[in-house]
Amino acid sequence: MAARRRPSRPVIDKIVPTAAAAVADVHDGATIMVGGFGTAGIPFELIDALIATGARDLTVVNNNAGNADTGVAALLKTKRVRRIVCSFPRQVDSWVFDALYRTGEIELELVPQGNLAERIRAAGAGIGAFYTPTGYGTQLAEGKETREIAGRRYVLEYPIHADFALIKAQAGDRWGNLVYRKTARNFGPIMAAAAKCTIAQVASVVGLGELDPEAIVTPGIYVHRVVAIADAATPAVAA
Repeated sequence: MAARRRPSRPVIDKIVPTAAAAVADVHDGATIMVGGFGTAGIPFELIDALIATGARDLTVVNNNAGNADTGVAALLKTKRVRRIVCSFPRQVDSWVFDALYRTGEIELELVPQGNLAERIRAAGAGIGAFYTPTGYGTQLAEGKETREIAGRRYVLEYPIHADFALIKAQAGDRWGNLVYRKTARNFGPIMAAAAKCTIAQVASVVGLGELDPEAIVTPGIYVHRVVAIADAATPAVAA
């Protein structure tokens, strides 16, 4: 009697060939989280690919509203972003956002940075809402539920969910496990957990087992697509 063959397991491979392919299904009206803090860890190539798709009526969640004419600022310049949720909309080089906001061409939800990070983290952790003292007694708390806890006043804040997250990591494998380079880590890990579809650009793709399990910051379960885009100082490694 012939031995029964075990059913083969599907091969998990989240590598996509290009940034364009990675963002091809971003649709009109999508909410998109974009990693980065200042200019550290910004997925510039994914943003440029998103611009090329022509998707419009977008909501962007980011730490700031872009720098100069690149990255998020370049996306805003296309006038396809309806709303931005961020902590630092105005900086010395935020002229693109300034011009759009002054003419009423973009909506702004201003969120203190700690609240922004916690609202994103709450989405990934399945937390329905949380109380925070930050913002209480200011315009940022207008219309929101407040509560006194142990003699201190708090504001109720809700999670921020996204359809897509565009993040940047130092290296990844075909399962989607990611490691980051220093401060480029910033918002990437929490955004990856808060989005329906997380797209990561990495400086190099390595083989399975080459990433130290103790160093993996974002497990592959949170990542749906990985695209290799080599940094100038870090050539890509084939998986």
